[in-house]
Amino acid sequence: MTTRMECKAPALFAPSPHLSDRINHNIVQSEIDGGVYLHELPRGAVLEVETQDWICTLEYCGDNEAWVSGHPRFCPEPVRVYVAGSTWGGSMLKQFYIGRGMHLEFLHPTFERILTSPVNEIRQLH
Repeated sequence: MTTRMECKAPALFAPSPHLSDRINHNIVQSEIDGGVYLHELPRGAVLEVETQDWICTLEYCGDNEAWVSGHPRFCPEPVRVYVAGSTWGGSMLKQFYIGRGMHLEFLHPTFERILTSPVNEIRQLH
């Protein structure tokens, strides 16, 4: 007896004629490299985000906010931040997304806008 399983295909980005080839390429590459959309995380999920410079722990609070720690200057102790998303180093932001190969951007209550070096790896701890 064979059981048939159906899988829903992910909704992939279709290149836009209104965006440059470079931007379309970056968006497609972010889907290939992978990452995490904050809205897919449950409250209390803990991520370890490894960038080229440091490793941070991010505990998701919901509503695109998280407790972030691990940086000796910006967050040696957990600090609540607003996670804006990720960029490719320019002004275009992929909102509420943490992507491999991209720069994580969050708003810190003291230092304001923080832009990390590119993300190497994302691991879900809890």
